[in-house]
Amino acid sequence: MHKLEMSLVLILAALLLLPGCHLAAHGPHGRADVVAPPAAVKPGPPPHAKAYGHRARHHYHYYPDAYVYFDTGRGLYFYLEDGAWAMSAKLPAHLHVSLGSRVSIELDNDRPYIHYDEHRQKYPGKKKKKKQKGKKGHGDRDD
Repeated sequence: MHKLEMSLVLILAALLLLPGCHLAAHGPHGRADVVAPPAAVKPGPPPHAKAYGHRARHHYHYYPDAYVYFDTGRGLYFYLEDGAWAMSAKLPAHLHVSLGSRVSIELDNDRPYIHYDEHRQKYPGKKKKKKQKGKKGHGDRDD
């Protein structure tokens, strides 16, 4: 009886393992084609299509008085240093003390300084506003 039970266990084990042997099917060229499991579904269009509104958005804090951008998602600062844009996880001490107020900006690229001229005009900052208030030409009047 013991041999019969052992035989049944081996047969059942073989039957359970048999479906696992059929993972690869032979393709049209005689080789085994591996079928990959379906990838996780990502929102948006397929890679070959244009991204209709599904572009990555980057959130920045722009500090107009110091000419500094902070990328909130990546934790990076962008700042002017010797006339060129620098990027760092920490600001130099002289900039960190005088950041001033900030403006939140959302862009679809990872280089906010590309729009620096536009932002500088749109958000002049307190330093520039004070300079503009102090300058009056001969034709300017107080109304």
